[in-house]
Amino acid sequence: MFSKVRTAGITAAVAATALAVSLGVVAAPSASAADNCWPGESNRWYCYNVPGSPVYGTVGNNHLYPDPSTIVGYMNSNPSWFYCKEDGQAWVGGPHPNRWLMTVADNGQLGFMKDTAITSETDPVRDC
Repeated sequence: MFSKVRTAGITAAVAATALAVSLGVVAAPSASAADNCWPGESNRWYCYNVPGSPVYGTVGNNHLYPDPSTIVGYMNSNPSWFYCKEDGQAWVGGPHPNRWLMTVADNGQLGFMKDTAITSETDPVRDC
């Protein structure tokens, strides 16, 4: 009896895997601090982040400089997408102390998230 139950379970798992492959279902990478951000469509990069993190505005009309004093929205999704990374900006701490990532907040406002709000490794993200 045990071998029949075990065989049935294995058969079901194989069938589920075959169905997922035939439907083109692809699982997102698992979340951990060591996972890299990964490329997506339309030049976007996907990264795991802390839900509810603020998205900061930009300095004046120059969209390449984050304004750490102005919050324009929040990012509640996880994972979230980012256009690019900008180094050499205001201090944010963490493994990349001067890195910000350009994105769009949940309310549609363009801005930057601090690297410390992103749990994935952001090195693979393209430069702005």
